[in-house]
Amino acid sequence: MRTFEFASHAEYWIALLPEVGLALAAIVILLADAFRSERGGRGVWVETVAVAGIVASAVSNAWLSGSTAPPDALLAVDGFRAVANVIILAATLLVILFARDYLTREALPAGEFHGLLLLCSVGMMLLVAARDLILLFVGLELMSIAAYILTGYARRDARSSEAGLKYFTVGAFASAFLLYGIALLYGVTGTTRLAVAGEAIAAGVAGGDPLLTAGIGMLLIGFGFKVAAVPFHMWTPDAYDGAPTPVTAYMATGVKAAAFVALLRVLTIDLADAVSIWHRAVWWLAILTMIVPNMIALAQESVKRMLAYSSVAHAGYVLVGVASASALGRSASLFYLAAYTVMTIGSFAVVFHVAGRGDARARIDDYLGLGWRRPWLGVAMLVFLLSLAGFPPTAGFVGKLYLLQAAVEAREMGLAVTLVLTSLVAYYYYLRVVWKMYFDQAPEGAVGPTRATAGFRVATAVCAILILLAGLFPGRALDGMRDALGPDWDVTAVAP
Repeated sequence: MRTFEFASHAEYWIALLPEVGLALAAIVILLADAFRSERGGRGVWVETVAVAGIVASAVSNAWLSGSTAPPDALLAVDGFRAVANVIILAATLLVILFARDYLTREALPAGEFHGLLLLCSVGMMLLVAARDLILLFVGLELMSIAAYILTGYARRDARSSEAGLKYFTVGAFASAFLLYGIALLYGVTGTTRLAVAGEAIAAGVAGGDPLLTAGIGMLLIGFGFKVAAVPFHMWTPDAYDGAPTPVTAYMATGVKAAAFVALLRVLTIDLADAVSIWHRAVWWLAILTMIVPNMIALAQESVKRMLAYSSVAHAGYVLVGVASASALGRSASLFYLAAYTVMTIGSFAVVFHVAGRGDARARIDDYLGLGWRRPWLGVAMLVFLLSLAGFPPTAGFVGKLYLLQAAVEAREMGLAVTLVLTSLVAYYYYLRVVWKMYFDQAPEGAVGPTRATAGFRVATAVCAILILLAGLFPGRALDGMRDALGPDWDVTAVAP
């Protein structure tokens, strides 16, 4: 096990190897693409370089996973960061595997797409590694700027351009709140290092200062926009609906997971002694984010828009783990984010395959008889929807179970009851799609989805199998997470 003291610049480069590998792959793609003429997703070399960068980053991440660093360091080198990086890299890899068919179908440039995707991932990885407010902001902005461009990537589609503009406008507004919160927190504690700020708060240096409350409140508003928590979710449906579907899947999983991991680290670890300031606000955010989007999703006729509101509701479930403010809550949140990433990317992959060029078949009625017309596609979508709803034996059920356990152990019975009731409400709009696929017949002459490539089928099957394996054998998944996170993150108390 290596201990980083960060006495030299070389140690910073070593600690940043996962981010450096991914950034180099992005730079190679963007520079090489400037001298090539391939368009429409046909650049296999682009995918090869992108996957190579992900593999190099994953290997570096595994090599660093047993290392440590002082809590007051600029960078975190711990199991929390390692597990978060695995989720981010997995989301990026899955989107790359699914995106080829979409880029080819819509005739979009592959090089720029993959370059921006990798740079967005670098921003996410910096965000989850930040133990300093300035580095946190830099990572957040690198992630956000790349995500804004990807949202409006289908430049010939007016909806995509509109989505990119809305996302950029609201995102800039959220960044201003976050930056103002950083300034206030610095003014109160005299430092941008999160651990040092936490120590100052614990020592009572800033106790009772209204600027501290205002600073933490500003941070919460900024993060609330990034994780799409109610009432800061207003950009989500339009941005998710208008963005290219692989980008929607990426924003709903990787971007959200990175923001949540940063939020977990800031609130429940570094600013844990200020829990009396932020707990009630997070409690209400969780309640509202579980109730409001689930109710709105009931009335949606577009599957993509329904899944957009569903993703907002899932942010509410993860906020239950944040509000629990415990090691079990953090572990449950990480497990749920991992499961949510796989099932959401898989479901959006099926959506863009069924929708066809220009998202022409995006309504729920377009899924009539899908389970019989395309059996493998129907089974995959069935697994993803059941997991999103929280049916056993899927990873989604296990994730909700552990979040529920975290809430009960923290005596947050209001959160626990709301989680259960809103999950029951969500059954309706998820099972409505299942009903259309298997119990309604498609009208005569209905146009079905084209046959998918072998790579798309394999990636979809892998996602479905992972969801079922994590649901059938959750103990092994949790044991692996416990080993990666270390002894301070014990999750065995609720392992079946």
